Amino acid sequence: MAKRGRAQGRRRPVEDVSGSGRPADLGVLQSLVTEMLLALGEKPGRNGLLRTPERVAKALAFMTQGYQRNVDHLLNGALFPIEYDEMVIVKDIDFFSLCEHHLLPFFGKVHVGYLPNKKVVGLSKIPRIVDTFARQLQVQERLTVQIAETLNTKLSANGVGVVVEARHLCMMMRGVEKQNTLAVTSSMLGAFRSQPQTRLEFLKLIHRSSVGDSD
Repeated sequence: MAKRGRAQGRRRPVEDVSGSGRPADLGVLQSLVTEMLLALGEKPGRNGLLRTPERVAKALAFMTQGYQRNVDHLLNGALFPIEYDEMVIVKDIDFFSLCEHHLLPFFGKVHVGYLPNKKVVGLSKIPRIVDTFARQLQVQERLTVQIAETLNTKLSANGVGVVVEARHLCMMMRGVEKQNTLAVTSSMLGAFRSQPQTRLEFLKLIHRSSVGDSD
């Protein structure tokens, strides 16, 4: 069972979720986790929970470190001039993120393709861009668009395609409790959006020819 999504018609601006840029306040987080444990009916002072607030605070800080990352700094020195106009694809990029609605994880793979316009980006930077946006409180649809629009803008690319496939623990552990549901979202920009043959080539190369192959 798959959820398929691709924006149609006029694109709306992506919501700004960049955060304050300040490092996470571990002390405040620890206090809040202690209060949460009490509210759940637990005893924060018992042996198994003594260091839980500290561990949770550090884990949350790690999983939301994308707020402190700067894409321009990340790409500094990693854009290379080149006369190459064929498709570049990096697929099966593992990612983990936190759903902003329930603060539960969702995870899966990201597939990225772009058509260079006189410059390419170092291949390792694409997974880093994915991580920058994934390590924030997110929804899958926005994550997909942010990755695509960032690459499109920073590379001045002739086209960018992004497909994200993910499983959401907020659907698996609670709510509808469907264990095998895969959510699939895509964002197609430039030639990937306007030229069906380009989009189809991308989807075939990532072995996902059934996703977004029609307008």
